[in-house]
Amino acid sequence: MKTIPLARPDITQREIDAVVEVLQTPNLSLGPKLPEFERAFAEYCGTRYAVACNSGTSALHMLMIAAGVGPGDEVIVTPFSFIASANCVLFERGTPVFADVDPDTWNIDPKLVEARITDRTKAIIPVDVFGQPADFDPILAAARAGGRSIVMIEDSCEATGATYKGKSAGAIADAGVFGFYPNKQLTTGEGGMIVTDRRDWADSARSVRNQGRDAGGGWLAHARLGYNFRISDISCALGIVQLERIDEITAARLRVAEMYFERLAGEPRLIHQKVIDGATVSWFVFVVRLSDEYSREDRDGILTQLRERGVGCSNYFAPIHLQPFYVERFGFKRGDFPVCETLADRTMALPFHAHLTEREIDTVCTTLKSLL
Repeated sequence: MKTIPLARPDITQREIDAVVEVLQTPNLSLGPKLPEFERAFAEYCGTRYAVACNSGTSALHMLMIAAGVGPGDEVIVTPFSFIASANCVLFERGTPVFADVDPDTWNIDPKLVEARITDRTKAIIPVDVFGQPADFDPILAAARAGGRSIVMIEDSCEATGATYKGKSAGAIADAGVFGFYPNKQLTTGEGGMIVTDRRDWADSARSVRNQGRDAGGGWLAHARLGYNFRISDISCALGIVQLERIDEITAARLRVAEMYFERLAGEPRLIHQKVIDGATVSWFVFVVRLSDEYSREDRDGILTQLRERGVGCSNYFAPIHLQPFYVERFGFKRGDFPVCETLADRTMALPFHAHLTEREIDTVCTTLKSLL
């Protein structure tokens, strides 16, 4: 039985040739492809600086360091995201404070963000869930109200190519982060990027990613506590070509999304993420929500049967606050963030990548409807 995979990268001979070219040089890491990729990405997003690293998770962690998050500080985050969005706060001994999500957009609810702000709030991390930018204007207004100077960090790991009111995702807040895992719009295999207009944050991130070395310092001179968050020139070469093709890649993914919408139109048992005014989505995954008549057990059963019929699929996301070590540490329980939990119990990711054929999409949709 042929399986329709959940995801696959969009790699052409151009990317292969670029990687081979680097392999034929002595510069596999910290070579010329790193600053070339960073310059190109900063220009693409419209920011002054870009700092490449080995993952979006590392990018978030480095921004917690740059922002000075520490013990006693609170950072407002969404419970409906990949766990790195909250873990980055814990690594710097801050406290993640969850605000529930909007039931229609599936992004963090700006009204609830405002309600969670205290005099200990150091930062807010809105997430561009599934490639749709969060509604930043009201969140920024809350962060700046009354003379506040709360840091805003945009988690755009799923949103390369998206825009919010004419601005690139990642370039809306004080800084933004992107992830380049193989299922993303742009992939470097493993990799991530920080974008910002703040030189001090860019300098901090470049030092922290390279074991705390400062520019111009020796290899064994370490100015601060750092990590090995470096990205190889091999990955950067791949990223450069992917970025040159990003409009082509996102257009192909949009066509796949449109084919899904056509085939699932009028299906009352499925609910789609609402796109806010002024935003353009960059399609990362194609996620549908089952209607309220279905339970989490129903959803899990449908996922099992889809896989048995050769259709790649997954749940998306599990609530962060209900992960075992969050429950143990903070005492969270079901019912604390009911919109997130209701959503997480019923969402399903269907096969999604730029090379899906109409026939494969027909198979996915027909199979899903029969199981519903």
